[in-house]
Amino acid sequence: MIRRSDYETDRGMSIALTHVLTIGITTILIAMLLMAGSTMLESETERSTETALETVGERLAGDIDNVDRMADDSDDVSLVSDRPRTVSNSGYTVTTLSADDCGDRAPLLNDSNPCLELDASSTDVTVHVPIKVDNGIETGTSVSGGSLEITYTGGDIEITEADR
Repeated sequence: MIRRSDYETDRGMSIALTHVLTIGITTILIAMLLMAGSTMLESETERSTETALETVGERLAGDIDNVDRMADDSDDVSLVSDRPRTVSNSGYTVTTLSADDCGDRAPLLNDSNPCLELDASSTDVTVHVPIKVDNGIETGTSVSGGSLEITYTGGDIEITEADR
């Protein structure tokens, strides 16, 4: 025969246990959602940074091409290329690489043209953009993103930070 006092004690334990399990499962689910959300946000930030660096690099390559074409008609050419200082809340550097270095660092580029290497500082994103110049370009120089001056003075094309 079941006594009433045993039944009431078991029922009280069952409610407390249910609450503890519910809170535990909810906590685990929320923690998993937060981890998945942060991973997704990080990958989206990297993708956004890569796209922005590609855009900046292609526009800078276009400006270098313009200076190269103008250098055919003149001995001294200077162009200021205004680019953003940051992309996706990250500063970046622009480095000119020789054709051999481009082939080593960027396997999708062939060894026939020099390239620009754009490297974001706060994320692990590096982009390579090929450039085609007839007059030659000074390689191995690095400049921070922002206003850049592209000059040709009878030798190679050079990229420096603009004085503004």
